[in-house]
Amino acid sequence: MYIHNILFHNLKILRLINDNSCVWINQLQTRNNIKTLSENLICDYLIVGAGYTGLSAARKLSEIKKKSKIIVVDAQLAGEGGSGRNSGYLVDTTLNDGFTSNKDINNYKTKTKIYDLGIKTVKKYIKEFQVDCDWNECGKYFASSNLKDEDKAILFSKLLNELGFQNEVLDKSKLKDRLGTSFYKIGVFTKGGILLNPAKLARSMVGTLPDNVELYENTELLNWKKVTNNIECQFEKNQIKAKKIIFCTNGFLKSLNIKKNFSFPITLTASMTRPLTENEFKEIGSPKEWGVLPIRPMGATIRTTKDRRILIRNTAEVKNPYSMERSKLIKRSKLHLAGIKKRFPNLPDNIIENSWSGIVCRSGNSSQIFEKIDDNIYAAGCYNGSGIGVGTLFGEQIALMATDQQSDEISVIDERQKPNWLPPQPFLNLGIHTRLAYERIRARSDV
Repeated sequence: MYIHNILFHNLKILRLINDNSCVWINQLQTRNNIKTLSENLICDYLIVGAGYTGLSAARKLSEIKKKSKIIVVDAQLAGEGGSGRNSGYLVDTTLNDGFTSNKDINNYKTKTKIYDLGIKTVKKYIKEFQVDCDWNECGKYFASSNLKDEDKAILFSKLLNELGFQNEVLDKSKLKDRLGTSFYKIGVFTKGGILLNPAKLARSMVGTLPDNVELYENTELLNWKKVTNNIECQFEKNQIKAKKIIFCTNGFLKSLNIKKNFSFPITLTASMTRPLTENEFKEIGSPKEWGVLPIRPMGATIRTTKDRRILIRNTAEVKNPYSMERSKLIKRSKLHLAGIKKRFPNLPDNIIENSWSGIVCRSGNSSQIFEKIDDNIYAAGCYNGSGIGVGTLFGEQIALMATDQQSDEISVIDERQKPNWLPPQPFLNLGIHTRLAYERIRARSDV
């Protein structure tokens, strides 16, 4: 295969340092059992990336290969990248995958099969380990403030009906009753969506790692090479030699030269309010916990939480470096506050507690990466914003693949469209910038 005996000397290491302002993560207890790689090691399986995928893969490998040496490394703290920073939607259906509407019913059906398997995988884990992650099977809304989107909403509802998904088209009045805001004019409610606290889920996966899995954090992979039948990985001061390697870095696959022409990272920013007071909550109708996804790409994703906070995300950018400086986060926070005030004008101006950034991975056709790259090199990622369920599922299944096993789940995953080829730089970034700008203009009323 083409990777044999090639050293990737020139990896574009991002040296991402996440901001420390994610409200989800800051609500968790500080961990004190953090280990960093401090010696040269040899292992049977090396997993790069300790988010939902990597942690799920490690757990499954530990079940299958009880006597094997399994190591997980992460450039920062486990579970505190995209896994702990997202909006907390465990989705069963999507209206906008990236920037495309679902036109191919067979492909869409396969996507929903994968989403369903992802939900079942997370459910099984939560039940087994009695995880408290604010799990709420409340469904979700796709909504717009523009009545011009009514046709799109109705067509989407028809697609869901055809595939057997319970849903309801809602007008302004019904949306106001349920959401506490008169901002939205048209919407589709889907029953199968789940809201949760993503950081609690990710932290539990760290805490339930089996004893035969070694985790090294703040341990950044600098370069790697295949030598004969082994993978040699270089970190800042030490090396790890592995018989097999599984890349589970999602938005950072490209920077590690994994399927680099098939995915790209996007920087998202979000803000969360403090908990609403009793009077503030009553003023918006004391709604049950809800989540809204935009009908128009680049519109705002917004939800409430168990403790009566509001989270909003209404920016997506191509950014290098991907980490967001505090001054820029403050600017994004102003956009988030404006979005909240559009929907809830009577809430105070100082309501936002904090803002943070995170990385998602996209492909050109909204398809995921899941494959054997070489005899002992595997990769899973590129979840296009649906990483909680799909990432957990893909972790388990890539572990099976790495142990030369097959499953019904892998058969379903293999039915999906594969990610399409993307142009090289600078054409790729130019195209993404252009598309983001276009979609931002189209969705400006829903930001």
